[in-house]
Amino acid sequence: MLVLIVHPGAELYGADRVTLESAAGLAAAGHDVVAALPEHGPLVAALESHGVRVVVQRMFVLRKQLLRPRNWPKLLASAVGGFVDSWRLVSRYRPDAAYVSTVVLPHWPMLLRVRRVRTITHVHEAEAGSPWAMRAFLYSPQLWAHTVIANSRFTANLMRRTLPGLRRKITVVLNPVPGPATISPPREHLDPIRIGYVGRLSPRKAPDVVISALAVLRDRGRTARLEIVGDVFRGYEWYAAELAAQITAEGLSDTVTSHGYAADIWPHVAACDVMIVPSRTDESFGNTAVESILAERPVIVSDLTGLREAVAEYPTSRVVPPGDAVAVADAIQELTDTWADVVSHTAAAAAAAADRHSVAGYRRIVTKTVESSVGVTHSEFTAD
Repeated sequence: MLVLIVHPGAELYGADRVTLESAAGLAAAGHDVVAALPEHGPLVAALESHGVRVVVQRMFVLRKQLLRPRNWPKLLASAVGGFVDSWRLVSRYRPDAAYVSTVVLPHWPMLLRVRRVRTITHVHEAEAGSPWAMRAFLYSPQLWAHTVIANSRFTANLMRRTLPGLRRKITVVLNPVPGPATISPPREHLDPIRIGYVGRLSPRKAPDVVISALAVLRDRGRTARLEIVGDVFRGYEWYAAELAAQITAEGLSDTVTSHGYAADIWPHVAACDVMIVPSRTDESFGNTAVESILAERPVIVSDLTGLREAVAEYPTSRVVPPGDAVAVADAIQELTDTWADVVSHTAAAAAAAADRHSVAGYRRIVTKTVESSVGVTHSEFTAD
């Protein structure tokens, strides 16, 4: 069976890694897998290492900046050109099934349905704070899919409330989250406290809140350092400049280290004591939070539905109001003031997270979902 995988990027952040595991599982199960991406990046080599053929071509990706009125001509040109190239790609490979990752590839489900390709979409987006019309706009292409995978119960419920017609199509598959090859136990003595942020640099992800929390800790007489691992989307360089200016203005240049993007995050996580996921707006899930748990590091997350779902099972997590630097600082202090008790739970929490987010289990479920759509007998393949 030939499976076409379509993904809107080529980096190795959350949805990129999930798509990688979907492709790896299908390839390991004996299927011929072709992945179409709009650009080159570290995801290309990662896919190829699993025997996936990668095609980099022009593709229409619905970015927020394209929705601004002044960018509508660019949106139209990109949509038309992307549709034509997508049609040609399907003609070239004639896939038996297709897996479309995220909601920012809106024309693909319709195109594939018209071309009579069994289509599975994987939705990672859940912005409950957006108006209904915006959510309906983003989710409506999923109506063309045969099956819709949601990455969390929160995402699934939001889609069902937004478009009841999706109810019978949706299945929840928790994200696969691989942990580190080896775990560095938490330190016994915290001087200074080492705080970590891993992820995109954007106003929505809110690393600026962590910088402000570091300043609060300093003003309270607590010695702490912050490690920032991540980079901006193209076009958001202004936000990176704002973060640099904030660090300078707060007098934190000697206590904040910005590492940029890192494909291997684990050495950075191991060097930290407490991880922060400070998002300002809804997250469909929290891969970074789970990664922290897997590395036996306590984690502080914003009080948003998807993040709460991600850490609900673990006693080494704390939840704080979004955008509240003082609350983040308070949570860091509470964790470090009760450090011995917190550390006593980290190994059990990591084991529970490893079981819940097993990569092998995820690969089997996604492979079975794709095979079921086409009518392939599951027992013919294994996804381990």
